[in-house]
Amino acid sequence: MSDPFDLDQLQSRAAPATLAAPAAPAAPAPPPFVHALNEAQREAVLAIDGPVLVLAGAGTGKTRVLTTRLAHILASGRARPGQILAVTFTNKAAREMRDRVAELIGGAIEGLAWLGTFHSVCARMLRFHAERVGLTANFTILDADDQLRLLKQLIREANIDDKRWPPRLLASLIDRWKNRALAPDKVPAGEAFAYADGAGARLYAAYQARLVELNAVDFGDLIALCIRLFTEQPEILADFHRRFAYILVDEYQDTNVAQYLWLRLLAQKRRNICCVGDDDQSIYGWRGAEVGNILRFESDFPGARIIRLERNYRSTPEILAAASGLIAANDGRLGKSLWTEAGAGEKIAVRGVWDGAEEARLIGEEIEALQRAGVANADIAVLVWVSAQMREIEERFITLGLPYRVVGGPRFYERLGTRDAIAYLNVIHQPAHDLAFERIINKPKRGLGEATLRALHVLARGQRMPLTRAARALVETDELRPQTRARLRALLEQFAGWREVAASLTPAELAQRVLEESGYLDMWRQEKTADAQGRVDNLAELVRALGEFETLEAFLEHISLVMENAEAGSADKISLMTLHGAKGLEFSAVFLPGWEEGLFPSQRTLDEGGNAALEEERRLAYVGLTRAKQKVMILHTASRQIHGQWQSPIPSRFIAELPAETLEQQTIHGFSSGLREPAAALFRPPVHHAEAEPEPDSPAWRPGMRVFHQKFGYGLIRAAEGSKLHIAFDKAGDKRVLASFVEPA
Repeated sequence: MSDPFDLDQLQSRAAPATLAAPAAPAAPAPPPFVHALNEAQREAVLAIDGPVLVLAGAGTGKTRVLTTRLAHILASGRARPGQILAVTFTNKAAREMRDRVAELIGGAIEGLAWLGTFHSVCARMLRFHAERVGLTANFTILDADDQLRLLKQLIREANIDDKRWPPRLLASLIDRWKNRALAPDKVPAGEAFAYADGAGARLYAAYQARLVELNAVDFGDLIALCIRLFTEQPEILADFHRRFAYILVDEYQDTNVAQYLWLRLLAQKRRNICCVGDDDQSIYGWRGAEVGNILRFESDFPGARIIRLERNYRSTPEILAAASGLIAANDGRLGKSLWTEAGAGEKIAVRGVWDGAEEARLIGEEIEALQRAGVANADIAVLVWVSAQMREIEERFITLGLPYRVVGGPRFYERLGTRDAIAYLNVIHQPAHDLAFERIINKPKRGLGEATLRALHVLARGQRMPLTRAARALVETDELRPQTRARLRALLEQFAGWREVAASLTPAELAQRVLEESGYLDMWRQEKTADAQGRVDNLAELVRALGEFETLEAFLEHISLVMENAEAGSADKISLMTLHGAKGLEFSAVFLPGWEEGLFPSQRTLDEGGNAALEEERRLAYVGLTRAKQKVMILHTASRQIHGQWQSPIPSRFIAELPAETLEQQTIHGFSSGLREPAAALFRPPVHHAEAEPEPDSPAWRPGMRVFHQKFGYGLIRAAEGSKLHIAFDKAGDKRVLASFVEPA
């Protein structure tokens, strides 16, 4: 039997059928709720039969079209509720669709069993046919914690160091492979080497075998096993073909390869599939989304209708013109032009400030002005590229007494890495701080687990002493094993050493030393998960925050006051969130700080990501702009401290790409006027001079040259463009890196 996860075979099997779609019955008159739509929306609702792609621009009524289309299918009698498959990405979106359809139809609808998220629908399919993939109908769906525990067992059984090769890294790789419908034997050799020098695919196979033994699946399996079911058991796929008369898909631009293949298999017979999405808002490539799925819809479904929703009901003409001008720089898009009947509004405000502190001050002042003008806090948002940008803004809000909430995550000083680092500092300052000591006694892992803590608590409670004193007493007895005593003594000696030097170091220097010597910073540097780099960035920002205080005591008191500010007050709060978290939301006023080269777009994208990654970040900028109804302010700084180093960034290329007529630009404190020129000049094609000589002491990088990179290892230069090199690394694959990070091999 051929492998069901082979992409070429899957796409071949999923090709649209050559049979003509069944003839549609005579269309009855549209129900009254259809007449309330604009012309393009109405066309999208009434185009019932055959493949339809609805390109729905930001603020054009995507959800309204999708729910009205579903209601129209039901009201017109074209299908019963159980004959409609409607998939979304979140339970919230599924509930909203169900509620809106009920409102349009005039009452709750029974039988919409196949309206839900991709995962919930696939779980339902699998439970009907679990035995066909080696499971029983009561199989368990593992959560992230259970998955990590299972992987940890397998890693240890394979005698692999789980500190050097964390289970989270393997879990991330397996998830990525399942998102692409890759079975263990189909994982590319180069990717298998991303874990434990090639053990990744073998551990993936062992993990899948263990899941079958446990009668369990993970979330990636829910879709991957359905694909396997459909390709190995064509009669089951045929049954679903008969069952589903119509398929509706929300946020199609966010689908990954596995979701795409699953949909194509289900739609290949009747071809009555309607996908709603926006290629200009595809911003989740880092978690497997493939913008190419929406771009090739016409080739996947020949004869498909493409309907563009371009009338925007959210933003002013100036905001739409700026966003449209920006996104036009992307090549990978189907194209549309947003427009509105709203009257003229404010131009996009672009403000250049000296540093991050001044950026935060200006945002605070502008928000206070909006408040005086009657704008509610809940209608104001500050959208950042990375969460480390939030710290200065949060502190400014606290100083001004502005109520805010961090959407999609904890506030800066409540984040995992930050709280652990603060716990270390608390124990240095106050050895009797039991909660802080308990928090970090085994972070990073040093073999001081639950048994050690229990022993410490028994002695501490019995003698009414702090945990650190109990620890000093226990290391002098035989109550603990010798190895445990040695580890605990080493930790106590570290704290004693830090207290000795605390008075001679600045708080920032002390924090940096603690993070390095404790191994805590290195723990996150070695963690190869999606969150790890964010933790490192937050720790660097914490050290920078400490630089603003003369004593450790003053900083810790400040933290206590910040925490106390917490969740008090009304629900009317300013929203502070990442650009990714803002998708689907809208606000009257939006502030976009940190639009600088190296921050947004990020340096990693510029060095390694190539054009595809740059286009995704440009789509993210587009999402940020189109969240605003009336006011947008973009900010950039002349100097910013990143990872402890002061840098002098230039304005983001995204500012240079905004149409000049949509902007109103100012600099604060008079640094470098003419903000558009530096960025625009930087991104013009380079001028090459034949007589130009290489810089002294700089190797002449050339294709075919063998080099070494500290992170990626050995590789061969494929192409060299000035200081940027395209290198095929032996184990890490193709990467784009700066020449300053490599050396001749």
